[in-house]
Amino acid sequence: MASVVVVGGGAAGLSAAYYLHQAAPHLRITLLEADARLGGKITTVAENGFLLEGGPDAVVRYKPWALELVHQLGLQSEVVGTLPAHPSALIHDGREALPIPAGLQMVVPSDLGALARSPLLSPFGKARAALELLIPRGPAEDEPFGAFIERRLGRQVWQRLVAPLSGGIYGGDPYELSTLAAFPQLKALEQQYGSLIRGAMRQRKERGSREKGQLFASLKGGLGSLVEALRTQLTGVEIRLNTAAQALEHSNEWRIHTTQGTLRADALVLATPAGMSGRLLEPLHPEAASALRQIPYGASSTVTFAFAQEKLPPRAGHGMLMAAQRGFSVRGFTWTDQKWPGRAPEGYSLVRAYFSGLEASQTELAQLALGDLARLWGQVPEPVHTWVFHWSEGLPRYTLGHQERVSRALRAEALPGLFLAGAAYYGVGLPEVIRMGKAVAMRVLTYIGTPAHAT
Repeated sequence: MASVVVVGGGAAGLSAAYYLHQAAPHLRITLLEADARLGGKITTVAENGFLLEGGPDAVVRYKPWALELVHQLGLQSEVVGTLPAHPSALIHDGREALPIPAGLQMVVPSDLGALARSPLLSPFGKARAALELLIPRGPAEDEPFGAFIERRLGRQVWQRLVAPLSGGIYGGDPYELSTLAAFPQLKALEQQYGSLIRGAMRQRKERGSREKGQLFASLKGGLGSLVEALRTQLTGVEIRLNTAAQALEHSNEWRIHTTQGTLRADALVLATPAGMSGRLLEPLHPEAASALRQIPYGASSTVTFAFAQEKLPPRAGHGMLMAAQRGFSVRGFTWTDQKWPGRAPEGYSLVRAYFSGLEASQTELAQLALGDLARLWGQVPEPVHTWVFHWSEGLPRYTLGHQERVSRALRAEALPGLFLAGAAYYGVGLPEVIRMGKAVAMRVLTYIGTPAHAT
């Protein structure tokens, strides 16, 4: 019987193991996870009537792969959308919080009326943005994301709108992002429609808007319910927690040396962060290992506070993003109880702060978040409870040159039976990572000559 070892029990490794097992139930599959739990950065806490996410808190509906998996697992009745809000979110420019224009598609305005009414831009900024409809189509080649948006929509749209939004997705300096790697859909809009705004208008008709709760989705029990459902389905799959891969060998088969002994396999899926994959592959494929180590990662953290609701000032929408270089430590706040139904007991509220690129202790992170809230509110009540989550390698950053690095990294798959998966390659969101896990599973089945019976 053919055997497969999947290294990494985050979303990519879990989905790869799940689709392998569904397609070939008799395949011998072993899933290794260095941590004591599965799910990676999917971390849902249910405590004293509060429900909160330490990592990602939503999937986008127009990228269908996560919701397809949810339906396959029989969780469709658990899907929830965001609560309606007008505006859905605001951006704080250092002096005041201003609503994000309605009708955004990703980061592009699709409602010129809403853009014209927005106080976020000056009259000059609005006029420059509207000129985007007349600007000729640019080159198809890659360029820094900040330069791309400034070329199309102007500097003011970049600084006041797009930079805060994109920085909240990828962290770090969003100007340095590779447009083709991080936002290929926007390059495609320019090439297809000759205009980002024109293309965004078309998308809005197809996708709906965040204001109506149609853009984002979660589960009633949080995204951790997805991890629990996947584990339940992995009957017959050997799951080894607290087991880290330490070294790899390959001759006629793969030998995976772990902290708990050595495993043998016909095929190997590395669903680990790029740096870890690079260290494991260094003796076997130095070129790919070097490229993997060159994919930069940034720290990410969340701090969630529970407050007595009566002690909080009014909060608009689902949350607030902070403009860069305006003296804030956090990238943004989410008013969790106003974004999702059923997240806090009656009389209480949940406030979540998001940090990117900041290394600090849990105590320091909580104090920084409270300091920024004090700047917004003037006075902050004592939290009823505080939850802090920190990842030193939080998210891969798709900086300029990312596609070339990924191309070199994936040359490691020339090693017979090796497959790479995860957020480091083609998308950091849960839908993209799940899609890659499934695609890798299908390729593994082709490699070992096992037909896919039930995908």
